[in-house]
Amino acid sequence: MLGLPILLNLHQQPCLLVGGGRVALRKARLLAEAGAVVSVMAPDIEPELETLLVRSHGRWLAQSYLPDFSLKPYRLIIAATNNPEVNAMVFTQAEQQGVLVNSVDDLPHCRFTLPAIIDRSPIQIAISTGGASPVLARQLRTQLEGLIPHHYGALAEFSGQWRERVKQQFPNPDTRRPFWEAFYASPLAEKILQGEMLSSEAFEQFLQGWQQPQGEVYLVGAGPGDPDLLTFKALRLMQQADIIVYDRLVSDPIMALVRRDAERVYVGKQRANHALPQESINRLLVRLAQEGKRVCRLKGGDPFIFGRGGEEIETLVEAGVRFQVVPGITAAAGCGAYAGIPLTHRDYAQSVRFLTGHLKEGSPELPWKELVYEQQTLVLYMGLTGLDQIMRQLRAHGIRPEMPVALISRGTTPEQRVVVGTVEDIAAKAA
Repeated sequence: MLGLPILLNLHQQPCLLVGGGRVALRKARLLAEAGAVVSVMAPDIEPELETLLVRSHGRWLAQSYLPDFSLKPYRLIIAATNNPEVNAMVFTQAEQQGVLVNSVDDLPHCRFTLPAIIDRSPIQIAISTGGASPVLARQLRTQLEGLIPHHYGALAEFSGQWRERVKQQFPNPDTRRPFWEAFYASPLAEKILQGEMLSSEAFEQFLQGWQQPQGEVYLVGAGPGDPDLLTFKALRLMQQADIIVYDRLVSDPIMALVRRDAERVYVGKQRANHALPQESINRLLVRLAQEGKRVCRLKGGDPFIFGRGGEEIETLVEAGVRFQVVPGITAAAGCGAYAGIPLTHRDYAQSVRFLTGHLKEGSPELPWKELVYEQQTLVLYMGLTGLDQIMRQLRAHGIRPEMPVALISRGTTPEQRVVVGTVEDIAAKAA
């Protein structure tokens, strides 16, 4: 992160603005809305700014900024003059005196930046580019404004009024979280979002009638690596799961999207190096669900295409555990698309076949004769280790040595690499 997003409680706190022009006016409005006591230091100020100071009980210090001025009485400082030297001087002295400081449009002289704000009090959403592009942050705010109903603030306020009562009913936070999720998805919350009043009796009845849901497992396909390829449903379940059980092929940007306070269990498998054997993973999913947890089994690609999801749901069914399967974009589709290689083509490939180069016993014993066919695309998963042997077998069974081959590593990510060759030379090129 470029900076730590925080919300400062500035109610009745002294803040200083150096500068009296239009930029200073915009910043003064923000500080006044936050409840700060604003002082403005400038020889001359905008009439609107003077009116704002009177209305918010602020002060106008009608003078230029002086090097010996003490900044310690103020919680934060904003330098908003049109003189870069003055702004730099304010920054230097604020740093020396240990006061938070921002110089408008001068990132090197900022200890904090001001984000674009969506205000649905008590809900506040801050959008920041770290000072790199304030206009882009404002455009994002405009887009989000239309997506977030105005009465979300009323819903948050209602929740705050009932928070202690819900805590009494459900002392365990692992129980309270799904209760609130169920309430926010209910018609009662929708009434508040429509601007209607919700009676205490209606909420109390919902509270008394709610029951802790059973544990459940979500088999979620995380796709080949690019987080933009996640489905909406995958993202929603990743955000509500109590525990994330993930494998080696799930990329770091995708893991950054899971719920921050969710427990994470790594069960990644590499060749001859399994963090947890598959049978143990199956039992783990059952145990966690039987403890009442919502478990997201996050798998690279698609759970049902060489993802061993079938083995996992067999165990879940036998144990009577509820589950959902969320398809993901399999590596073949993602890597082919990002490398510009169509899996099917009207002139060259009328079929596509998915194969694995790493079987249970570790030997790629494939139906070689069936694979030697001109008008199809062969997609080989996990084929790097036995690549030379696979290419020799294909040649031995009659495939053309000049048949094109593409080897794709870390597909759909910024680290994607594509090596293009033929059946004859791809193993040497890969090496």
